[in-house]
Amino acid sequence: MIASNNSGVWNEQGATLDFAIAPAYWQTNWFRTLCVVAFLALVYGAYRFRVRQLRRQEKKLRDVVETIPTFAWTALPDGAVDFVNHHWVEYTGLSAERTVGSGWEAAVHAKDLKRHAEKWRVSLATGEPFENEVRYRRAADEQYRWFLSRAVPQRDQRGKILKWYGISTDIEDRKRAEEEREKLRADLAHENRVSTLGELAASVSHELKQPIAAAITSANSCIEWLAHEPPNLDRARAAAGRIDKYGNRAAEIIDRIRSLYKKSPPQRELVEVNEIIREMVELLRAEANQYAVSIRTDVVVDLPKISADRVQLRQVFMNLILNAIEAMKETGGVLTVKTQLGENGQLLISVSDTGVGYPRKKPRRSLTRSLPQNLKAAAWGYPSAVPSSSPMVAVCGPRRTTDGAQRSFSLCRPQPKPYKCP
Repeated sequence: MIASNNSGVWNEQGATLDFAIAPAYWQTNWFRTLCVVAFLALVYGAYRFRVRQLRRQEKKLRDVVETIPTFAWTALPDGAVDFVNHHWVEYTGLSAERTVGSGWEAAVHAKDLKRHAEKWRVSLATGEPFENEVRYRRAADEQYRWFLSRAVPQRDQRGKILKWYGISTDIEDRKRAEEEREKLRADLAHENRVSTLGELAASVSHELKQPIAAAITSANSCIEWLAHEPPNLDRARAAAGRIDKYGNRAAEIIDRIRSLYKKSPPQRELVEVNEIIREMVELLRAEANQYAVSIRTDVVVDLPKISADRVQLRQVFMNLILNAIEAMKETGGVLTVKTQLGENGQLLISVSDTGVGYPRKKPRRSLTRSLPQNLKAAAWGYPSAVPSSSPMVAVCGPRRTTDGAQRSFSLCRPQPKPYKCP
């Protein structure tokens, strides 16, 4: 250090003094080293915390994968399996080491292996999600159960497949339920076919019974006339003519039934309703007499002809008359067939009987239960009973009278405007 006097003159020998200024603590090397060590410890601590967190998450995810009640598995992009959960190991008896790669194929049913492997290869080639039903062998009893296998790919940002994740779910119970349902459906369809066949047979036998019975009666009469001494050829010839007529009528009925199933158009012609009524009354009078049923007709003379299918119209009248006879089997009675002209020229035909009748409060369904199967539709106006004649008739009724002891069925000739049956 050098000093001067008060006048500022440097006239004396100066003196010297050495000293040093210590740095602040943060400027020291030990503090800097301590900071580096503390930072590294903090980073390591955060790293260890993150590792433990990831391990907890991994354990949680593994617990989920291992506990879900299905097979969980993963595969590499080339389709080689690299992981299976313990449910697979317990079910198939194949260890994880034996399963990896293509070892899982040992548990697949021989009949399903080719189809399953082919679908798996297609999904690997196209990158589309995989789904297939396959049977796996159960190690406990060597039985095969159905499983639904599904897998989806995991892709990177560029769309490249990184891995496949899949599950296989047991659907054996569902498959059995489907088989039972299909079996039940087949049984019901068979029963329906049998029922339909039975109804068809009953309907056909009902339609053909009367002309065949009449033909047999005429044949017996013909034999008796020929057996007389001398033979009565005129009456035998008349009986043979009736046999021919009834046989042709049965053939016409069969042709009409066939035309219904072929959806052929009705064979219409101009017919006289009174004539058809007389034919049916003559045909069914013998059966009515067996049950003490008296048939009466009350027809209007010179009714206009109508365009209709003659055979179908005959069957309608036959069904209605037979139903009336059926209602009076136990008690007998009077059956009346009546024709009349209604308003605006409508043609009204009714068949009524004096049977026991039905209670007023009884529902209409109960009324139809006593009707023959092939007449139920006709009684309520469904065209299935009179398919070829439905364009020319409307079926109305049955109808009860005030005393509840009479039923009537009406066939009403349709008009351009709706006709209300009486």
